[in-house]
Amino acid sequence: MNATDRIVHRPPTVANRPAAAPATPPARLAPRPAPVPNRTPCMLDARPGDHLVLMPGQLHFGRSAATVRTLLGSCVAITLWHPQKRLGGMCHFLLPSRRRDAGTPLEGRFGDEAVELMVQSLTRQGTRPEDYVAHLYGGADTMPEGAKVKLNIGERNIEQGWTLIDKYGFQLDGVDVGDNVPRTVLLDYGAGEVQIKRSNRI
Repeated sequence: MNATDRIVHRPPTVANRPAAAPATPPARLAPRPAPVPNRTPCMLDARPGDHLVLMPGQLHFGRSAATVRTLLGSCVAITLWHPQKRLGGMCHFLLPSRRRDAGTPLEGRFGDEAVELMVQSLTRQGTRPEDYVAHLYGGADTMPEGAKVKLNIGERNIEQGWTLIDKYGFQLDGVDVGDNVPRTVLLDYGAGEVQIKRSNRI
């Protein structure tokens, strides 16, 4: 049946209706439930075989994707991989943290919140942070030489990445941080590997 096909239920005609049968009102259709809002729009879903590209502030966790890829400057990416369950993910955060009021939804733009969202996801899968191999990438110095003001965003992101990996007890396996070059990071779910490619200077 095509998505555009419709089934129309019509009441029986008077001629076909048994004489003794009382008229019955048409059945009421139950109202369609309202869609559940996406409470974490930064979390990307994947269908089997998808090749996802994370933009800054986005993350993914699961086992359906074929690959997850992102491009980093001063931002940092943390990848997680469970070798036995072939389950993993990646986050791409812009800033280490922020002041967040109670009840404010978590956002993937901030390192502590992005990793917390991934930990929530892996916990729902019945796994523990210490079961995962982690990689840490990015944090390049994107300020031009001789700039009067150095915000050190890359350095602060790197420090936060180290802190979060220690905090949750991930098994750190690969690191490529700092310098002043952009990096492309790819998590290959089929091979269970993380690939890193350095580009020209920023």
